Amino acid sequence: MGRLDGKVAITGAAQGLGAATARLFAAEGAAVVLGDVLVDAGRQVADEIGPQAMFQQIDVRDEADWRALVAAAADRFGGIDILVNNAGILHWAEIEELSVADAQQVLDINVLGVLLGVKAVVPTMKAVGRGVVVNISSVDGLRDVSGLAAYSASKWAVRGLSRSLAYELGPSGIRVCTIHPGGVDTAMGNPADESDEELQRHYVDVPLQRIDEPDEIAQVALFVASDAASYLSGVELAVDGGWSAGTYYPTLPGAPDGVRARRRSGPRFAQRCILASR
Repeated sequence: MGRLDGKVAITGAAQGLGAATARLFAAEGAAVVLGDVLVDAGRQVADEIGPQAMFQQIDVRDEADWRALVAAAADRFGGIDILVNNAGILHWAEIEELSVADAQQVLDINVLGVLLGVKAVVPTMKAVGRGVVVNISSVDGLRDVSGLAAYSASKWAVRGLSRSLAYELGPSGIRVCTIHPGGVDTAMGNPADESDEELQRHYVDVPLQRIDEPDEIAQVALFVASDAASYLSGVELAVDGGWSAGTYYPTLPGAPDGVRARRRSGPRFAQRCILASR
């Protein structure tokens, strides 16, 4: 038996994390409804999965597109049990260089798209008294980094939105959780298409010393969506290799060699700690 036998799930699925989630959910018995703006890639994933999958083009910023997707899912498979909101874009810019148009696009896709997706599926879920919403935030919705003002704002917003929805929808039997991936080896997480060796050099600050793989995020989404997590709601699951747990200081014991090599001088307070321990 699969962990999602008899369930119907909606997920973005043209590439990367979305495609991995769709394939895993289908392998665990779910009928999967793939919505994406990338039509050819989305259809290809649906075709690979087979008759338990369907694809429909959707712009997550468009409420009418969401209504049409939900209606098509209900018509084809009879209902909706799971929504995985994983559409997202990343934009790097110093705040002085961040245009209103770029900021608005990030917020519209990463936040408004999540809100509209939940709004679209809630009536169907309420009608049967159950449902699961999995919103993909980011490690940057738990801590921050420079140059990602719009993106970080959007991922913190997803975190807050999800907490609010967990309270609002819980009495109707609908669970809402967030997953916070670290860097993921996808087109977004590896835009320069670096080799595995080159890519890992960017992750010396991560305790597990490597980038996330899409399947690792999909496995956590599977757990949250399954009945094994039936009393899980309003939680934030950091699937980031420990990245959000703290910070390595090169002058303190336990720092990896890569951190020591990259940061040969540490903060003054860390140096004082070393001297005080002698």
